[in-house]
Amino acid sequence: MIKRYATFGLAVVLTALSLLGMAFSLWFLPAALIFGAVAALGVWDVFQRRHSILRNYPVLGHMRFVFEGIRPEIRQYLIESDSDEEPFSRDERSLVYQRAKDVEDKRPFGTKLDVYGTDFAWMTHSIVPVAHVTTNARVMIGGPDCRQPYEASIYNISAMSFGALSPNAIKALNEGAKRGGFAHNTGEGGISRYHRQGGDLIYQIGSGYFGCRAADGTFDAGRFVVTAADPQVKMIELKLSQGAKPGHGGVLPAAKISPEIAEARGIAMGADCVSPAAHSAFSTPIEMMEFIAQLREEAGGKPVGFKLCIGHRREFMCIAKAMLETGITPDFITVDGKEGGTGAAPLEFANHIGMPLEQGLYFVHNTLLGAGLRDRIRIAASGKLVTGFEVARILAMGADWVNSARGFMFSLGCIQAQACHTNKCPVGIATQDKSLARALDTDDKAQRVANFHHNTVEALVEMAAAAGLTDPRAFLPHHFMQRDHQGQMISGDEAYPYLPAGFLLEPGEDYPDYRARWGRARAESFGLVA
Repeated sequence: MIKRYATFGLAVVLTALSLLGMAFSLWFLPAALIFGAVAALGVWDVFQRRHSILRNYPVLGHMRFVFEGIRPEIRQYLIESDSDEEPFSRDERSLVYQRAKDVEDKRPFGTKLDVYGTDFAWMTHSIVPVAHVTTNARVMIGGPDCRQPYEASIYNISAMSFGALSPNAIKALNEGAKRGGFAHNTGEGGISRYHRQGGDLIYQIGSGYFGCRAADGTFDAGRFVVTAADPQVKMIELKLSQGAKPGHGGVLPAAKISPEIAEARGIAMGADCVSPAAHSAFSTPIEMMEFIAQLREEAGGKPVGFKLCIGHRREFMCIAKAMLETGITPDFITVDGKEGGTGAAPLEFANHIGMPLEQGLYFVHNTLLGAGLRDRIRIAASGKLVTGFEVARILAMGADWVNSARGFMFSLGCIQAQACHTNKCPVGIATQDKSLARALDTDDKAQRVANFHHNTVEALVEMAAAAGLTDPRAFLPHHFMQRDHQGQMISGDEAYPYLPAGFLLEPGEDYPDYRARWGRARAESFGLVA
């Protein structure tokens, strides 16, 4: 016990000595104040009841909280290697910073990766690479019922809401999208005044229906018509779930609702704002397809799709069956991997709920192929995709284009402080604190956003050329190889084969995993039907 109280005892002794010294000279006053404050802290530690460690180790116990508070910074700057993913490696972050600043991004002396390690993946190149490929890597989005198709970039900004991001961050992202000619997803928080920089918008509608919300929190068709008619809005995305916290709703406390947030979301000041876990505009797969058709009609024929992180695979097959039964198909589907994560989430949701992107995308792509629907629907993919290689590999697995959130956050200057949910983002991105947000210069960062997009797409098309392709959209699974857990080489065709078109519509015993779920899926209900 004497050792545990040694620091506290020393402070008491030094305080007493300083007070005694003041009888001879006032030079001892600063020491008396300092040691007295430490001694007072120790007294408080002993009698407080909240922290056991402080009661047992007065004064000294505070060092534990100091080091705990700076542990992420110590690890990031002093301990982690260039390839440790926490969640993005230093190599990945550095690459984004360099491309955003439009400076040299080449690396000397060979790869640092273990090329013989399990799960290592690589692209197969051609002996006769293509000299020139198009840099206008774009995708036309719009199914047979779409009257205003949109030609999107192959790489766009994924959903991040105003409120989660600062005004300056939203302005820089949208201005960057305008300069670079790509799209900016609004996130479910609605279209704010800061989105009005001229960049193309994908208007996302979540379960809170922000921007098209009635007073009771339900969908308001009249408000939606006005919002969707904006020429800056190019597409509408119905959000079912997100990789960071699939199946989880949220509450924005009244204290955090500013007039600007209330304006963007179409909500009242002074009351908590609830985003339910599920939508109220539909409850069955057929109703969902009818709602999508309603949105497309009220949006004047603009492309309408939905976003989800795959959970119960049968439920997605229920949606596919509803498409077949109603004849209504979305123009696109965005598959979000559980590794997606700009939104703060409970640890259990972030770590253990939702399907990773590769498996989710593979399942959606092949289900649509099997149902004979793939040629009517474009697929987007999102989830930790910041390099040209990652984009190329996901395109090969079945995606038509890719979205990135954290990649573009890095281009704004994000240092991966992982303080997004605290309102204390040190670089002014994920905060509503004006004193922090002011540090983010919108003009400079907008150019970095545009640079990052341009240089990433350039890297992608250079990879396509090396593979002998004239268009990065032509990547297929056989262009990639990887090592399995035994260290053996397997081709992309083996790991992620495209399944036969229409196989789910014909009887058969092949692909039993798909057929079993398809047999249990019903268009009229997401639940299991006896």
